[in-house]
Amino acid sequence: MRREVERRREISPPLVYTFMRSVMEAPFPAPGRTVTVKSFLPGSGNEVLTLCRPVDSRLEHVDFDSLLQCLSVGKLLQVFASLLLERRVIFVADKLSVLSRCGHAVLALLYPFTWQHTFVPVLPASMLDISCSPTPFLIGVLAPCLPEVLELPIEEVLIVDLCADRFVIQLGDEDCILPSKLQAALMQVLEDREDMLRQDSRDCPADLSALLSEAFVRFFVELVGHYPLHMVEAAGGAKELQRESFRKSHPSRGVRQFLQLFMETQMFAGFIQDKELRKGGGRGLYESRVAEYLDSCLEPEPSGVNKFLKGLGSLYSKILHNDNNQIYIKRPLYLTFLV
Repeated sequence: MRREVERRREISPPLVYTFMRSVMEAPFPAPGRTVTVKSFLPGSGNEVLTLCRPVDSRLEHVDFDSLLQCLSVGKLLQVFASLLLERRVIFVADKLSVLSRCGHAVLALLYPFTWQHTFVPVLPASMLDISCSPTPFLIGVLAPCLPEVLELPIEEVLIVDLCADRFVIQLGDEDCILPSKLQAALMQVLEDREDMLRQDSRDCPADLSALLSEAFVRFFVELVGHYPLHMVEAAGGAKELQRESFRKSHPSRGVRQFLQLFMETQMFAGFIQDKELRKGGGRGLYESRVAEYLDSCLEPEPSGVNKFLKGLGSLYSKILHNDNNQIYIKRPLYLTFLV
């Protein structure tokens, strides 16, 4: 989908709008189904494109491979940390597709939390003033717009050059935000991902999306997976999180310090509100991993990085062997966005 948009944009921008109108007028397919779109392209004539919607909607717009090609592991974790504290982040790249892929991918890493603020994958040049907003945002701008962005009065922003793997502007504390042991564990998984995938692909098809999804889910399990132990019955049958006991009960001093900041974000508030109001219902991936984690707490386990990797290893093994019918789509094939 993104490749088709890029093809038309290189020929003539108006062709993009015609193509996107055809896509928007087509019936939205169910997960796993396809839709056929007719389009005209100068030099090629009429084309018939078949677009497929992925089965797993959670990873529907996710291409972790592009994100890791643009950012080194250290830079990626600093961007991830900045988003967890709901800071202002600007992605800069020379292609629409790179901005869109990386924006959707980095937000997917926040699961089970949801970005509650402004997200504009590609900000038009005529709307750059939006980056002066005092509220948190993640926006993407094309590289030719960067000089104009740098002249705007933007406070406390992280500007990330995806083409050069560098920070144009940063606050300076990005590498110190995450709890050190959990950060080290994530870094080890990301740096060793190719070896892990190569080793696991001997018997089963390896999937980068599955590995990264499980790694960051495990991060959040270790971070806040004990929340069910601090939910108490409230009036009307709803539940309520005992916030102070939840924070103080974590055995890691570094995690307790991070939670003091993270618990003030709208992401955390939305997550807890959903748990407090939910009565029964099905369990998602994160809830399943939390249940497994709490069950395992009864058994002696290693600590720190080794504990993280041990937990991730067992979970990833399940994914590779298709336990619980988990399905992960590596590359998004259906994506609509406004140029």
